[in-house]
Amino acid sequence: MSLNRHEQMLHDYLHAHAEERRHWQDVVRREAREASDVHAASLVIERELWRYYEERAQVAEPMRDAVRREGLRRVSLRNLAELLLRLWAADAVRPRDPDAPRPQPYA
Repeated sequence: MSLNRHEQMLHDYLHAHAEERRHWQDVVRREAREASDVHAASLVIERELWRYYEERAQVAEPMRDAVRREGLRRVSLRNLAELLLRLWAADAVRPRDPDAPRPQPYA
């Protein structure tokens, strides 16, 4: 999985700050449990990560420096959200409904 530079910056920041990382592990696991599927969970987490990025960009390096150079414009954090789901909530994601219709392979 490839992360854009904003996602990589946020990922590195979370890994460097244990308290922040624990908070996000809880958030990711909670959303994985409560969401109807992985797709829905990743959308919610992506929005929360953006809010977090905006807040951290006011006070924490290296986000503050990036915003100073480039401005604060919305970027996708979806790959990071999906990665965090895979890393921290693989066991919390609801299994597929066995009675749900299965996709058909291409003929």
